[in-house]
Amino acid sequence: MMMKSLFSKVFVMIACLLLSVSARESCAERAYFDITASDMRKIMVAVPNFSGNDQAKAVTQLLSKGLALHSFISVVDSSRYGGSRDADWKGLGVDYVILGQVGSDPAGMMVEGSILDVGSDKTLSGRRYKGAAGQIEDMTLRLCDALIEDFTGEKGVARTRMAYVSDATGRKEIYLTDILGRHPRQITSHRALCVSPRFTPDGNFLAYSTYHRGNQDLYITDLRQKTTTNSLSRRKGLNLAPAFSPDGRTMVVTLSQNGNPDLYAMDRQGKILQQLTSGAGINVSPAYSPDGSQIAFVSDRSGRPNVYLMNAGGGQAKRLTFQTTESVEPAWSPKGDEIAFTGLQGGSYQLFIMDRNGGNVRQLSTGGGRYETPTWAPDGRLLAVTRKSGSRSEICVVSKAGKDVRVLFTMKGNQSSPQWSGRLP
Repeated sequence: MMMKSLFSKVFVMIACLLLSVSARESCAERAYFDITASDMRKIMVAVPNFSGNDQAKAVTQLLSKGLALHSFISVVDSSRYGGSRDADWKGLGVDYVILGQVGSDPAGMMVEGSILDVGSDKTLSGRRYKGAAGQIEDMTLRLCDALIEDFTGEKGVARTRMAYVSDATGRKEIYLTDILGRHPRQITSHRALCVSPRFTPDGNFLAYSTYHRGNQDLYITDLRQKTTTNSLSRRKGLNLAPAFSPDGRTMVVTLSQNGNPDLYAMDRQGKILQQLTSGAGINVSPAYSPDGSQIAFVSDRSGRPNVYLMNAGGGQAKRLTFQTTESVEPAWSPKGDEIAFTGLQGGSYQLFIMDRNGGNVRQLSTGGGRYETPTWAPDGRLLAVTRKSGSRSEICVVSKAGKDVRVLFTMKGNQSSPQWSGRLP
């Protein structure tokens, strides 16, 4: 069964490579959108009904949802043109139209789409995916990410996942869903507080802390199965929030086994390799730089929590944040040039980004609510964050440019502590 699944995935990818060569060539000389520019307006995209079989409507809806995830696109409501492929696009203010079809293929199914530039009335690119009928959703999201690549030069993030904490059962447990909020899956069933989900770099494992034995212990579960989870550290005191090195072999964890919460390097079996901080205040929230050379973390050694930076092997730490009353929860951008964090500003926590050296600090969140636990999308253009207002907690997404804070998905209960996965293989 595993070999069959692997073959199916490879077949879909090969079909994409073979059938989209001309699309990439047609885009080779295009000027891509700079979607990180703060003054860029959203491009208006229409996705009229795909032609083809009875799955065409579902494909159209899923593709529209996937495109809208990417903050530089505004998908025009199909009710404005009745879903028709022939409409007065210029009169509707549409910049681009996605024209597609769903059909049968010797492999099972085929999904294809192309971009029509309304201004020039030219088709800019086309992508086609083949696979088994059960892969129709995956093919649609592959198409979505490829079309985003045609717009920007980098693949989209529709084929990613989100781990998060939810109290839907009455207890805070760890969940997993695709990035569009479909097919949510409960990962833990400890019937106790579970916090701080963290993916391994390959996305196959998820670590978290739980209080189900009375202590804050650290566990890890293999997401490719649904029956077992294993302990990483059950030392007395805190066992909190691992940061995995880029190669996935080691992790940095906060332990308080000696009284003070300090950072320790551990292997994947939970063996301590090195103590990285020693007694200089509370040290928590480690985050590896993408190249593995540095660790950002939070310490109150200066009197209040702030973000610090040190080499991955420990040693002297440099304070990075000075602009807010408190600064916590650092998260490195995928390219390693920026660090997101939450800072106490005007009595509530807001979302900020700074350069990796602590300069060029800018606030992304606006309006009411408290913002916590930022996490980057793998393209480095979007962030997910917890927004809390009163007793309500929800996961929102915001562009790096600081525009358009949107609720990512709506589910039963309260959601918090998002962790964005890498792209699926």
